[in-house]
Amino acid sequence: MTIRTRTMAAAIAVAAAVTGSALLGGSGAASAATSAAHGTLTVSNGTKYVLIGGHKVNFGVPVRDLAWSPNGAKAAFIDGSGNLDIANPDGSGRIVVAKNPGNQNWSHPTWQVTAKDTQNGIPAKDNLIFAARANNVSRLKYISAKAVHGTPKTLSLYGDPGPGGALPQTGNVWPNAAGHYGTSVYANDHTGDVYIRDDYLRQQGGKLTQGSEPALSPSEEEVVFVRSVAGHDHVLVEDLMHGNHIKDLTPHATTDYTEPAWSPDGKTLAVRTPSGTVTLPADGTGHPAKVTSTVGLAAYRP
Repeated sequence: MTIRTRTMAAAIAVAAAVTGSALLGGSGAASAATSAAHGTLTVSNGTKYVLIGGHKVNFGVPVRDLAWSPNGAKAAFIDGSGNLDIANPDGSGRIVVAKNPGNQNWSHPTWQVTAKDTQNGIPAKDNLIFAARANNVSRLKYISAKAVHGTPKTLSLYGDPGPGGALPQTGNVWPNAAGHYGTSVYANDHTGDVYIRDDYLRQQGGKLTQGSEPALSPSEEEVVFVRSVAGHDHVLVEDLMHGNHIKDLTPHATTDYTEPAWSPDGKTLAVRTPSGTVTLPADGTGHPAKVTSTVGLAAYRP
C-alpha cells in the first residue's frame, strides 16, 4: 500500500511550507494524575454515566461512542434516541447536532478539525464524521459540529484515478479522524479491510490492510487496528511512514483486545477487554495493564 506514504508525505510537506491517561483502579477510582499532553482516560458504555478520570459524570442521557474534540472542550456521542449530540465535559450544554430520522443506527462519531489554509485556499473544518446504517446498509456521513438539528451528508470516498482505484461506498464503519490535515481511517465490514481517507489538497483514499476498528495516531503516521489472530482479537499497528510495517502489540493475547484509542501524545493506547480497560505502550515495548474494570469504549480527553 503506497497511497498513504505518498499522500501523507505530500500533505506534511505542503503544511510545512505554508506555515496519561489517568490510571483507574479496579473500583474506578483515580490512582494517578496525568499531564495535559497524555490526556485523561474516559469510558462510555451506553449508560448516562461516563467515567472521566476515575469519576462518574452524569450526562443526563444515555451516552454511546463518546469522542472528544481535539481541544477537549466538547464531547460528541450518540444519545439514547439515536441522535448525534455534543455536550460540555460535565454533561451540561447538550445540543442535538443531528436528529436521527428513525430506522437508522448511528455510531462512532469522530471530530475532523483543521485550520484554514489561506495560501492553498482550503477552508477550516469543524465536522463530525460518523457511520449511519439504514436498511442494513452502512455509509459514512458528516455534518458541521456547529449544526443544530442539522441534516448529515454522505462523505465522499474517492480513490486513485484509473483502474482499481474505486473504493466501496457502502459497508463502511468505525471512522476515526486525527491530526491537522483532515485525515481519517475507517473499516469496511464487507471487505474486512481498513481504509484511509486524505482530505487536504484533494480528497483521495485507499486500502491499507486487513482489520477492523482502526484509529489514526495524533501524528497521522500510524494506524492501530484489530485483527483476529489464533482465535483472539489482537491489536496491531501499521507504520505509514516507514514501509507500512505492521507490528502485533498483543502477540501473547489470551483474551480479546478491541476498540483501541490513542492518547494525545501518541505514546499510549487504551484498549477494551471483556473484563475492563487496559493500557499499553504504543511502541510495543510493554504489556497490557488493566486500569479499570469498567467495560466500554475508551477515549482520551486532551
